[in-house]
Amino acid sequence: MFCDKCGAQIPDDAVFCPKCGNKVGSSTSNGNAAQSATAKNNDRPVIASPDIQALKCPSCGAPLKPELGEMIITCEYCGASITLNSDGWRNVGKHSMLTLKIADTDSLTTILKEYLDKGLLRKHLEEDSKNEGMNLAYIPYWVVPVSARTQYSAISAASEVGTIAGSALLMGLMGGAMGGGRGRGGGFGMMEGAMMGGMMMGGMGRGNGNLRAYTLDQNYDYPIVAMKGMLGYQPKDYSFDLKSRVIFDVSKIPKGIKVLNGDVSEESAKYEAKTYVDQLQSKKVHDQHHMVQKITTEDDVSEPELLHVPVWFAKFSHKGKDISLVIDASSSRIINSIGLE
Repeated sequence: MFCDKCGAQIPDDAVFCPKCGNKVGSSTSNGNAAQSATAKNNDRPVIASPDIQALKCPSCGAPLKPELGEMIITCEYCGASITLNSDGWRNVGKHSMLTLKIADTDSLTTILKEYLDKGLLRKHLEEDSKNEGMNLAYIPYWVVPVSARTQYSAISAASEVGTIAGSALLMGLMGGAMGGGRGRGGGFGMMEGAMMGGMMMGGMGRGNGNLRAYTLDQNYDYPIVAMKGMLGYQPKDYSFDLKSRVIFDVSKIPKGIKVLNGDVSEESAKYEAKTYVDQLQSKKVHDQHHMVQKITTEDDVSEPELLHVPVWFAKFSHKGKDISLVIDASSSRIINSIGLE
């Protein structure tokens, strides 16, 4: 795909051109965007009313019975998924999965031991803790594409440090020269000089001429856990390996491993993803600049994809304290840890 303003080649899922900053497709009208959204819904017609208590799988005809509160149902026979919207049940637009690679508790224990014992203060933590249980299931996540542009004004950290240090050194030397040092007849020492320098410059961190405008453009595939009971395990800054995902195929899931349904709608997931992305953008800005004076974020949120991920839940107790770990059983990485400082 190419930018319609500068002609630069850009990723197919980009919303802003990384070269010139132009919003992709900005020449199209809002009416066209609305028509596109309507077309997407027409591609997924309503197959049942929202208040229905039993329906058939649109793919294989097997009976489906939504439990109270469920908004995502995956057919246990063929793997087709449907989701509840405000106007009724529709097919899920795109459904994929990550393959299971950590299938046994021995392999999991090795990973957990390495993670729990990491660091000098946590040495032997795993063997000193009681294993309260390990459970494996396929958990539904909405993966929401979000393109974010954050515009902000800030004082350059390097420039600000130079201003403060330079003022302190200059006024300290002046103070020493004027008074000969604290121990030689009064006057200003280095610290007093630095403090006076700060006041004369309008206060520490208020140097002029260093305020700049910045833009941070980022594209995310943000995962939102689609189960309200698992919101405490919601990833904050974790990305699944989407390059290794495959089309959902129930036959590739080992027998005995549950494929869980969800109770978080697509619209709720899009709202949550936008909120988390805004927070993440703000964190990145404040990590880079220590004096941010104005910040605004514009988001473009696309249709989510349903992703079932094999997840291990491990619980330990250590000296009366509970430790919970959530492990991506496809990549062997830790998604969340609770109770582990």
